[in-house]
Amino acid sequence: MVDLTALLADLAAESEQLDALVAPLPAQEWDRPTPAPGWTVAHQIAHLAWTDQVAHLAATDAAAFFASIMAAPDLSRLVEDGAETFLARPAELLARWRDGRAALAAALAATPPGEKLPWYGTRMSPASMVTARLMETWAHGEDVADALGVQRPPTARLRHVAYLGFRTLGHGFAAHGRPVPTAPVRVELTAPASTSGDLAGEAGTDGAVWAFGPADAADRVTGPALDFCLLVTQRRHRADLALVATGPVADEWLDVAQAFAGPPGAKRAPAAVDGATA
Repeated sequence: MVDLTALLADLAAESEQLDALVAPLPAQEWDRPTPAPGWTVAHQIAHLAWTDQVAHLAATDAAAFFASIMAAPDLSRLVEDGAETFLARPAELLARWRDGRAALAAALAATPPGEKLPWYGTRMSPASMVTARLMETWAHGEDVADALGVQRPPTARLRHVAYLGFRTLGHGFAAHGRPVPTAPVRVELTAPASTSGDLAGEAGTDGAVWAFGPADAADRVTGPALDFCLLVTQRRHRADLALVATGPVADEWLDVAQAFAGPPGAKRAPAAVDGATA
């Protein structure tokens, strides 16, 4: 059984880490461009706040959630328009994000066991919803950190992101219009060296190996957990990561990996092309 309380604690910790990064910023820094084209730091936080709101709607009023989709003027711009509607002055945006994520956590904690919540193109358990929210919070936090030129120490909470990345192997292929492979893939990842931000209720995982999939699978992906998480959230190009793919399925997967719902993203270009900065 998944410990939903522990998962929610890890989501709260991930959110608080990003909150601590943006809360002290002067107003002009919220307008700083991030690696996502057209999105500022404010857009990143507004996106998280908007997604928390629609997730709360999914957890509390499925009919209203579906109605919000039907009312969208352009489904291809649903994410962009959602972020735009939440843009506000930094203090107001922060307050909205904080209130929204607290309301979502309370709603998910109160969801009856076994209930599936509606989401875009699928249905999710409360635990899966929390894991997806943690993945999004971490990934958009990386965009903010990149924009500000800071490096955030990886934590053991990345195991949630890595597990979601592994579980969405088939989705990555399908989202790119490719046949979903039937061959299993083994993933073996070296946990972050830092023990800061250990998973709720667990001891440190300093240097441990996080393994997913059959041990005897011919196709394998190995490397640092951080690099795998950056890949499946499309925050780095595979050429810039220390991931090793063995076997044709594993190799193709690193080109289409996508832990988030929806159509494939634009992906990041390699950091350097022919020795020049991309």
